Amino acid sequence: MRANRWAAVFVTVLGEHAAEGLACLKALVQPVKTISGALFGYSAARRLEQLLRESAAGVGTDVTIEYAIRFITLLVARNQFKYIDMILQKIEERIDKHTGTLAVTIESATPLDSVFEQELMRRIVQRTGAANIKMKTRMVPALLGGYRLRAGGLYVDASVKGQMDTMQADLEAAL
Repeated sequence: MRANRWAAVFVTVLGEHAAEGLACLKALVQPVKTISGALFGYSAARRLEQLLRESAAGVGTDVTIEYAIRFITLLVARNQFKYIDMILQKIEERIDKHTGTLAVTIESATPLDSVFEQELMRRIVQRTGAANIKMKTRMVPALLGGYRLRAGGLYVDASVKGQMDTMQADLEAAL
């Protein structure tokens, strides 16, 4: 719930610059995550702000860098930085929804060839009517063959492991 509110504020304030702001935020968050020790409170936020300003040169436009720095320091000051991964995910979801982008995750046992990926994207666009598709692929050797696809509320398991699991469940139900 907290992540949704922080994401809503971020996207609302940056408006049309939200995607660029998210890229800046991601770039600045990575080094902050590596800082060991307690990272909360006003004094920690001020010290962090100075470090971020020194390292932020060339990350994005002045507006997006400034807002990303202020956003991170506010999260630290309010002891909310621990939720940053969830907040980043919610920001990305809000931007995708606004732009009509459908996030698609494909898991396969072996690397997918580009022809198959393109055909899959074409069919997803045809079926969902999405304006854009953001495809993430992951190798999952445990699938043995085939693929699993997640796109919005659509889930397709065309993996060998999925078929074996279904056969096992059917056999157990028959006994």
